[in-house]
Formats: sequence, C-alpha cells, structure tokens
Amino acid sequence: MPAHDDAGEFIDSDFQATQRSSYTAPSGAAAGPNRPPTREEIEALVSEKQIKLAELKRAQEELERERAGLEELRRRQMEFQTGREEMRQCLARGIGLLEEAELSARRDAEQMARTLTEFRDALAKVQAINEQAWRQDNFSMELTRASTTIENARMEWNAARLKFPLLSNGGAAPETVKPEINPLATADFMQLCKMGMAFNWPLVLLGLAIFLALLLRR
Repeated sequence: MPAHDDAGEFIDSDFQATQRSSYTAPSGAAAGPNRPPTREEIEALVSEKQIKLAELKRAQEELERERAGLEELRRRQMEFQTGREEMRQCLARGIGLLEEAELSARRDAEQMARTLTEFRDALAKVQAINEQAWRQDNFSMELTRASTTIENARMEWNAARLKFPLLSNGGAAPETVKPEINPLATADFMQLCKMGMAFNWPLVLLGLAIFLALLLRR
C-alpha cells in the first residue's frame, strides 16, 4: 500500500493544519503534506486527546451533579406541595370538627351550669324544711308544702339524669363482666377420663351390642 494511504489512518485535519503551520522538517527528512507522522507527533496528539477527554469527563461529572441537585430540588418541591395540600385539608377538617365539638361542649357546660344552680336551689329548699317548727294547726299545710318541695326536687333530679348519664350510676364505673372459666381447662387427667367415659358410655354400649349380635349370628 502507498505511504500516503497509511498516513491517512493516523492523522486528521487538525493535525494536518498543525503540521503545515508549525512543523519544520528535519534535515535529511522527506518534506511535504503527505509524509507519515513521527512518534513524537503521535504522542503529542494522544496527550492532547487525553486532556480533552479528562476535561469532558469533568464536565460530565459536573453536569451529573447539577442534574442530581435538580432532581433533589424537584423531589423536595413535590413533597412540599403534597404536604401543604395534605395539611391544608387535615387542618381545615380538624378545625371544623373541633369547632363543632367545642360548641357542643359549651352547650353541655352551660346546661350543666344551669343544672348545678337548680340542684343547689332544690337542695337548699329541701334542707330548709324544718319539721320541728310545724304546729298542729298548720301541720297539713306544712306537710303539703314540704311534699311539693320534695316532688319538685325529684323532678329536677330525674330530668338531670336523662341529660347526664353519669348521675344514673352515681358516677361509678360500669361493672366489668367476668370471663367465664372453662371447667375443662382446670380439670386434671383423671377427671378428664371420667368425663370422657361419662360422655361416651352410650357409644360403648352400642358397640358392645353390635358385637354380641354379630357373635350370635355365627
């Protein structure tokens, strides 16, 4: 193959331009654009390409870091938007529920305050009844008045019991239901055997009767 064909496999246009502008052929060497590159020229080109590759690699790594930073920023932004919408809905719903509960609790508190006042008035009237001061001439009237006071207090009490369930059991906690104990769990082996015989003796008798019937047929 001619020499100029081999030279095309090693050099490019940049190299040819550099060769034409700056290379000075040594004495005794062949001059011209089609001469093959020297070892020093090839090593210089290799070093130059390696430097360019290193620069491109650094640029790629920098772009990768920027891309990762943008991805993290996008993820945080999405979390922020999702969290803001979630908390907006939760807080709005919570405010509505708490406002309703607060209004109901305020009504209950006001009703309880009125009931307390009525209880105190009724208690004062009941305690003000003094049987020792009754006389024979006004005994019937005082008894009627005292009975009316007691009946009014009872009406107040019964009405309050409907409004406040804790008055029905005197504020005591409801009784707990004791779990039933399985007698088989506490029985020993002999007791279990006796219970098994008691439960299975009809089957034993039936089996014995069948055995005797078959024996008699023979």
